[in-house]
Amino acid sequence: MLRYLGAYTHRVAISNHRLVSLQDHKVTFRWRDSAHKNKKRLLTLQVDEFLRRFLLHVLPRGFVRIRHFGFLASRHRGILLPLCRQVLSAEPDIAPAPSGKMQTGSTPLWTCPVCGGSMVVIERLTAAQIQLRSPSKAYA
Repeated sequence: MLRYLGAYTHRVAISNHRLVSLQDHKVTFRWRDSAHKNKKRLLTLQVDEFLRRFLLHVLPRGFVRIRHFGFLASRHRGILLPLCRQVLSAEPDIAPAPSGKMQTGSTPLWTCPVCGGSMVVIERLTAAQIQLRSPSKAYA
């Protein structure tokens, strides 16, 4: 799934070198047929159908493409992703949570529903701060 979605997060839907021709309101372009050993094929579509399919890959206003880093980066994914799967399938070690500075009493204000450890407040935002950080404001 990561390899499939990675093609959509890093590249444009179709690059110029794959476009072959535009004649009589029809677009011809190259594509790879993954069902038949990635054989390169040509496909001709009406202009409106080509544009409809192309626009399915355009992100809505306020959204950005994903950039993978760390263990999901292409360079490390082959080695680290199997390791992550192995670690995730192992039984979790439940260690006592370290006490945070924000905690006032002996019982934490919030506990994690999964591990039962105490949750620590890192930052509190006002409604105005949340609105300033929302993607829709950036494009308004």
